[in-house]
Amino acid sequence: MKGLLTVCFLSLLLILGCVRSDGEEMKMSIESKDVNPDRLAKATFAGGCFWCMEPPFEKLDGVVEVISGYSGGHKVDPTYEEVSAGGTGHLEVVQILYDPEKIGFEKLLEVFWRNIDPTDEYGQFVDQGPQYATAIFYHDEDQKRLAEASMDKLQNSGKFDRPIVTRIRPFEAFYEAEDYHQDYYQTHKTRYKFYRSMSGRDRFLQRNWKEDEEMDGDGSTAADIDIDTRLKNFRKPGDQELKKRLTPLQYEVTQHEGTELAFDNEYWDNKLDGIYVDIVSGEPLFSSLDKYRSGTGWPSFTKPLEPDNIVEKTDRRLWQVRTEVRSRYGDSHLGHVFPDGPPPTGLRYCLNSSALRFIPKEELEERGYGKYLNLFN
Repeated sequence: MKGLLTVCFLSLLLILGCVRSDGEEMKMSIESKDVNPDRLAKATFAGGCFWCMEPPFEKLDGVVEVISGYSGGHKVDPTYEEVSAGGTGHLEVVQILYDPEKIGFEKLLEVFWRNIDPTDEYGQFVDQGPQYATAIFYHDEDQKRLAEASMDKLQNSGKFDRPIVTRIRPFEAFYEAEDYHQDYYQTHKTRYKFYRSMSGRDRFLQRNWKEDEEMDGDGSTAADIDIDTRLKNFRKPGDQELKKRLTPLQYEVTQHEGTELAFDNEYWDNKLDGIYVDIVSGEPLFSSLDKYRSGTGWPSFTKPLEPDNIVEKTDRRLWQVRTEVRSRYGDSHLGHVFPDGPPPTGLRYCLNSSALRFIPKEELEERGYGKYLNLFN
C-alpha cells in the first residue's frame, strides 16, 4: 500500500478499472497513434509507485507508450488490491514501448536510475514492501548486458554510499493495471502532487541528482497545493526515512537536539525577504521581518510567524535550565528561546539553520505559501 496517503486517495475513487494483460489493448493503443508496432521495443522497470514512474519516460522523444502494471510474480491477472497485499510476488512496474531508432535502451536506463533510490531493498520512500522494490526486467540478452553495465557504472561512480540493490531479472509477463492508475499524474493532478510531495521521492532526487534537470519527469511537486492542506495530511516519516531525506547534520540537529557551529551555518547572515519553514514538515515558523542580527552566529528572531507551530519544552541539559523550541508538526528540535532579545517582545529565538528551509518571497506563491505574500507588500 502507498501508506495512509494512498488509502485516502483510493477510497475516493469510484470507477473500477478492468484488468488487462499484455497484448490486445496495448496494440490498439499503438495503432491509434499511427505507429508501426513491429519496429517498437519494450522496456519494463520497477521503481516503486508506478504513478511516479510514468511521467519521466512519457516526455522522452522516441517513447510511444508508458503503461502501469504488474510483473515478476506468480499470480495471473492480479488486481491492485492483491499486489498491494504483497502475496502475489508481483512488483509495480511501468512497461515502455519505444522506437529504438529514436531512443536507445541506455537512455531509458539513465532516466530509470535518476528517478529511484537504488539502495533501498525494502521498497521506495514511503512505500515499503516487496511489491515496491526496484528491478529491471530485461527482454533480451542485449538489455541484460546493458543493464548490468549501467548498474556497475553507477555503483562505481560513488554517487551512493550504500550498495546498489536493484535486481536485474528476466521478463516473463506483464499485466496492465486498472484504468484509474493509467496516467494518474494527469487525471488526478492534485492527489498525485500531494502524494508525490509527501512520499519523500522528490527530496531524495533533489539531494542526489540536483544537477540533473530531468530527475522529475513532470516537473511537479506539491508546490501549488497550499501549505495548510499539506499539513492537514502530514505524517512524520519514520527514522530510516528521515536519515535518507536529511543531511547528517540536519538529522542530528532535528532528531537528536544537536547544535551546528556559530557563524558557519546557512542562514545566520541571510538578509533576504521570505519565511523560514521546518525542514521536515514544511510548516511555517518565522519571518525575515522578525529576524535580527544578534551577534551569536545563529539565525535569531524576536517572534514566531505562526505561534501555534512552536512548542516550548524545558531543557535541563548542559547543567542549566533553558527553554527548547520545537516544531509542532515535524517535532523537530529548532533551538532555544531566551529573554534577552530586543523590543517589542524582548525575546530571542536562537535557531539552527539546519532545522530550517528558507522560502524567498518571490517563491511563496508557487511553493504553496501564497497567503504570506501580503507580509512583504
